[in-house]
Amino acid sequence: MNRTALRHHRADGLTLVDEPVPALAAGEASLDVLVVGLCGTDAHIIAGTFPSADGVIMGHEVCGIVRDVADDVSGLRPGDLVTVEPHWYCTSCSYCRSGDEHLCADKKGYGVKLDGGMTTTMTAPARILYRLDPATSPFTGAMTEPLACCIHSMDRLDPASGTSVLIAGCGPAGAMLVALSKARGLTPIVVSEPSPERRELARAMGAELAVHPDDLDSPEVGALVGEHGFHSVIDAVGSAAISRDLLDRIRKGGTFLVFGVADPSDTMALTPREIYDRELTIVGSIINPYTHERAVALAPTLPLAALPTRVFPLDEYAEAFRAQGEGREKIYITPNPQLFERALAPQAA
Repeated sequence: MNRTALRHHRADGLTLVDEPVPALAAGEASLDVLVVGLCGTDAHIIAGTFPSADGVIMGHEVCGIVRDVADDVSGLRPGDLVTVEPHWYCTSCSYCRSGDEHLCADKKGYGVKLDGGMTTTMTAPARILYRLDPATSPFTGAMTEPLACCIHSMDRLDPASGTSVLIAGCGPAGAMLVALSKARGLTPIVVSEPSPERRELARAMGAELAVHPDDLDSPEVGALVGEHGFHSVIDAVGSAAISRDLLDRIRKGGTFLVFGVADPSDTMALTPREIYDRELTIVGSIINPYTHERAVALAPTLPLAALPTRVFPLDEYAEAFRAQGEGREKIYITPNPQLFERALAPQAA
């Protein structure tokens, strides 16, 4: 049996190939991929600013239908709707052995260092597949991966209910952070976003106020938050300049979360004395260590349908990545359009 796959080579860029589906090893399953969400990481891989394996099949936000399972696999069967937790860990280093697998120096991501979901048929360890309710939208299934990352980031931030938060950026991940902030009882939730459409999305996800970054010093924001600033701020963009501005908007004793992925060469000025005087807490958040099951449980309770979406077939990958660069919608690729349409049919009924 063959599959069509989108592989990324450093020299040649993206190429569609026809190739045999790998035989299942012990503990593995194969799935027919319904949709794959495009992520900022994918764009960074193509631009050469995020390390990846040469020739890798891209895609790590995956929802599909189980095609087959190895003889030793239990708990999954053909026809199950699943989402993928796209990481491999060594299991033997000090991080892995202390429950911090996501910090493993040898970790590998599916769609980054290991073959991912931009293919008609994906093979993966069954242990990283999570069953979904059959009525789940394929979009929601794929969104559980970035949602799991956002859940981990909120765990790292650990804000108290009834406290204020400022979120810079309301792309898909920023929108999920707004929804999770609302679910945690944070208030007021203020979003800084230059796009009018994304500011409207922020309000739909639960923000009390969404403003252009140039208006963060407006009386409207001041009246809502008070003179001392925000209890928590989140950079969901990935920019040193934005992070530096956000640091000035945290109240004393507040917490700053770095969620967006900045270029390694992007730097800002921050002195130890500033952290000392203001008792600032600064935390980072990387990937989604065992928060995928929580994402599966939480996804149906959040207004994820408010995210504008657009879907492209696999052979229109170039158009899909161009649309992602425009930033107007959450972009998906479907390697199996007919299966995808059938999976959507119950949602429309």
